[in-house]
Amino acid sequence: MKSNRPVNLTMGQVLAVNLRSPVAIASILHRLSGVIVFLLIPVLLWILDKSLSSADGFAYVKEHVFGHIAVRFVVWAFVAGLIYHFVASVRHLLADLGHFEELHSGRTAAMVSLIVSAIGIVAAFIWIVVL
Repeated sequence: MKSNRPVNLTMGQVLAVNLRSPVAIASILHRLSGVIVFLLIPVLLWILDKSLSSADGFAYVKEHVFGHIAVRFVVWAFVAGLIYHFVASVRHLLADLGHFEELHSGRTAAMVSLIVSAIGIVAAFIWIVVL
């Protein structure tokens, strides 16, 4: 006889199940991008405040802050998180309106949001880090 008791899964088992589904991947990345954006807001607000404080502050940010590749990478991480979080939020809003709620259409919407986000993130990388 089967038991109806809950089964405790290890983290490896949970990841093995969840990483096969594009919907689960999109959901995990949506949460992760929200955390990244939240944690990087103070850093970018400081950069914005410094650049808007005076002409010398702007020159300092342009030469010393954005002169380092690590800072450009942090800014890109923020923009990448923002792009993905925005695209996934639009997908969630459409689901709240009753679209893409079925299994097949939900998977398709998750794949489309992952692809659109990837294109935007690559474009942001080229714009921020490379140029």
